Amino acid sequence: MDQPVVVITGASSGIGEATARLLADRGTRVVLGARRAERLDAVAAATGAVARVTDVRRREDVAALVDLAVETHGRLDVIVNNAGVAHVEPLDSLDVDHWDEMIDVNLRGVLHGVAAALPVFRRQGAGHVVNVVSTSGLRIVPGQAVYAATKNAVRTLSEALRQEAGPGLRVTAVSPGMTVTELVAASGADPETVAQGQTRMDEIGIPAEAIARAIAFAIGEPAAVDVGEIVVRPTAQG
Repeated sequence: MDQPVVVITGASSGIGEATARLLADRGTRVVLGARRAERLDAVAAATGAVARVTDVRRREDVAALVDLAVETHGRLDVIVNNAGVAHVEPLDSLDVDHWDEMIDVNLRGVLHGVAAALPVFRRQGAGHVVNVVSTSGLRIVPGQAVYAATKNAVRTLSEALRQEAGPGLRVTAVSPGMTVTELVAASGADPETVAQGQTRMDEIGIPAEAIARAIAFAIGEPAAVDVGEIVVRPTAQG
């Protein structure tokens, strides 16, 4: 489709920002949402996008972001549910507030995206849901139990939606491996764990643009081609 309209959550940095910039460079009309207004405005200015401060934990925020896309461009072709948060800590930490935040952002936020976009896609007879998952759900490691659980829930949701969708709706789950983003620094882990994670990221992390290209590939395939799942990770990652 010429100049598709794409909503991206978590668009103020990392994979979301890289995806916004890449798609905009390719002529896509992007509509951006994130919590950090100043960072979001900078990405919107660089990409010629419209944007709205969006907390995906709030259903009304995500609905308003989708409404903004439709009001501005007359349609919505793709929603990229990218917003995510990770807290690396053992279950024995009993940090239920962190557990709740990961559930609310990583899972509930995706459900809010689906709830907002699906009625638009049904009216149009076409649409594409792209959910950013994680290789943390493919290789389970200590300290990431709840994070991996939320990402695997989204993987399950994506496959169920694909089967329910019918011929007019496409669904893609993209699982990044170790990617250079702010996720480790913002994980809330103890300083030693953060330092170890940052060192590992510096050693093997791939650029966020690699994930953006995977998302762009899935979006760019013909309407009859559904790219169900893509895993993109460093060659050095176990």
